[in-house]
Amino acid sequence: MPQNLRTPIVCVMGHVDHGKTSLLDRIRGTAIAEREAGLITQHIGATEVPLDVIKRVCGAVFKADTKIPGLLFIDTPGHRAFTTLRARGGALADLAVLVVDINEGFQPQTLEAIEILKRFRTPFVVAANKIDKLSGWNSQPGQPFIISYPKQAEHVRAALDNKLYILIGKLYELGFSSDRYDRLRDFQRNIGVIPLSAKTSEGIPDLLMVLMGLAQRFLEKDLEYRAVGPGVGTVLEVKEETGLGTTLDVILYDGELNVGDMVVVGSLGTPIVTKIRALLKPRPLSEMRAEEKFKQVKKVVAASGIKIAAPNFENAIAGSQIRAASDNIDEVVAQIKSEIDAVRIETESNGILIKADTLGSLEALVNELKKENIPIRRADIGDISKRDIAEAKTIKDPILSVIVGFDVDVLPDAKEELEGSDIRLFLNDVIYKLIEDYKKWVKEQKQLIEKKRYETVIKPGRFMILPDCTFRQSKPAVVGVRVLGGAIKTNLDVMKEDGTIIGKIKGIQEHNENISEAATGKEVAVAIDGPIVGRQIREEEILYIDVPEKHAKIVEQELFETMRIEDKEALMAFMHIKRRGNPFWGK
Repeated sequence: MPQNLRTPIVCVMGHVDHGKTSLLDRIRGTAIAEREAGLITQHIGATEVPLDVIKRVCGAVFKADTKIPGLLFIDTPGHRAFTTLRARGGALADLAVLVVDINEGFQPQTLEAIEILKRFRTPFVVAANKIDKLSGWNSQPGQPFIISYPKQAEHVRAALDNKLYILIGKLYELGFSSDRYDRLRDFQRNIGVIPLSAKTSEGIPDLLMVLMGLAQRFLEKDLEYRAVGPGVGTVLEVKEETGLGTTLDVILYDGELNVGDMVVVGSLGTPIVTKIRALLKPRPLSEMRAEEKFKQVKKVVAASGIKIAAPNFENAIAGSQIRAASDNIDEVVAQIKSEIDAVRIETESNGILIKADTLGSLEALVNELKKENIPIRRADIGDISKRDIAEAKTIKDPILSVIVGFDVDVLPDAKEELEGSDIRLFLNDVIYKLIEDYKKWVKEQKQLIEKKRYETVIKPGRFMILPDCTFRQSKPAVVGVRVLGGAIKTNLDVMKEDGTIIGKIKGIQEHNENISEAATGKEVAVAIDGPIVGRQIREEEILYIDVPEKHAKIVEQELFETMRIEDKEALMAFMHIKRRGNPFWGK
């Protein structure tokens, strides 16, 4: 077997809170999960686990004769907002671990992850996590599952098997044959389910052993092929390092990089072309976001998590590709620019503005907003600037006069521009919270707008002049009335049952106090300018508030279901009068 066999990339996927980062924490002995915003991983991280560590963790259960140098884990974000990043992870991953809480089972993001793995035909195993939470479970910290399982009471083993059968049944529904890994012979046709606990490390040896076996058996040719040639990677983070200047944290997933190589990396403008000054590798089992001490190397071979130092990295974009180039620099520059342009959006249509810290985050945010049918005017990378605020001010729709920012700051000049404006900012470092907060706010704003709109809508009113309650015959006529349905208000026209408009309500009094409105059931004194009692109107006659056609249409089509029976009857009686001569009135 060739010596330059590439380290397999393992993508860790699954539903939020099912324990992906905790699982890697156990493998690498760190505590990254506790530092993540909202305890949900927000950026892809890489962890290299070399073969000697895998052998040590597995102990006696590791029996494979392998030359694969180890495993490189990619810990992908947990929420569905990161579909695009997960798809990218799925695309570049050789293997995947689908983490499922054995007690909660398959959740929406679990199913989404499976769809991605199907699309890219990525071999995967299921890590059935949190077995330590099963009632009565007797924890055997650090032990392989096949050693821990026989030590459990019979009813606990039965409970575990029952939970596993549910997972296996769900996988069957999704088109996969699967079983508990130790009952399988053919991992190519069947999905191995590995019960484990990220909390106690039980089952982690089994997981590592199965992944090494899969890599050995099914990936050798691919791993060998991708270990040579110009390096291709994804930029995880752009960082300032003392003594090194601006550096890039990168997952090198194809080929090799050498000190002195020319590389092209994406930026907000023209892609950066520069020469590698230094390559730094974190020590094994160090997670790149947490490690501070690096070892300088002359050459790095895929797959690796590396730090690259080179001039002019200041404007590099996290999430973009970095590619080695020699005589094809122009071609590589064009390729990387087109990738970035495909994500950055700028249109002239109405929509919100969005800003994110990395290309991958922006891509995920754009994807998520599109799924929710939220229009986007412009999507870009970087902190919120004065220009962004000024552009948001030009948007007339108050629901869209908004800037959504993922893991970005508001620059000082933008804060000044923001003062006294109606621009609404949504800032968070958990994408799904941004979407939820914006949608909740939109719903509240729409309700307020609708409330104001309905408050200005003239609704029908039906009332009867009470007998022996004529206080003045004319100029204006003042009579006692009972409101039979709907409401009567001042300054509205009064209509007879034949459709004739006979006057306007000038005032309403209840207990000698002026009021502007009287609702169903009220008995009040009303001043009507126009008619004479005994001629145009008489006692015990039923009269109506005249409603403009546009208003009547809104009441009938939008408010009818929320109205009381008396109010509905008043509306139907009014519409009947109006439609005698025109059946389509108010429709």
